[in-house]
Amino acid sequence: MTGIRKVVAAVFAGLVLTLLSAAPAAAQADKLKLTVAGDGAEGVTIQATYADGRRLDRVVRLVLTATGPDGQRVGPVQLEPQPEGQGFYSSGPVLSTGTWKVTVNSPAPLQSGATATVQARAAQSPPAPKPVAVTADGTGDRGAAAGWWPFAAAGLVLVAAAMGVAMLFGRRRASTPTD
Repeated sequence: MTGIRKVVAAVFAGLVLTLLSAAPAAAQADKLKLTVAGDGAEGVTIQATYADGRRLDRVVRLVLTATGPDGQRVGPVQLEPQPEGQGFYSSGPVLSTGTWKVTVNSPAPLQSGATATVQARAAQSPPAPKPVAVTADGTGDRGAAAGWWPFAAAGLVLVAAAMGVAMLFGRRRASTPTD
């Protein structure tokens, strides 16, 4: 019996050591790395990954607060995940023009936080469309309009071919004698 007890004790000790050695790895996986940056306009983007560099495989709750010029405050704002990628979050236009100190926190179980300075700018509007020059004879930019005529010609050819086939079958039916 003492041999069986030694084997059971050895298996139990091995199991305990295995579980204790896995605990630091599990603790490391419960930390997030948050990268905070401006979006080029009046918003903030956040990339969340695990501390060991793996991509985030679940939705986490992120909360943004910001302090801006003249003591302005924004937040707390809960951020929603965006379709641009796994672990990508965006605030939308929440900041006014100026330099902001932005803090993003995630509560337990993946408790983490990050702070960054973000330069918010007014959103840019797209450039105005390029005007089309019109000459005295009424012709403008022919580059865009020049591509329609091959399609029109092909359509006319198809209509003529369909009419020819219809006339051929119609003529055969008319010339067939009936008993």
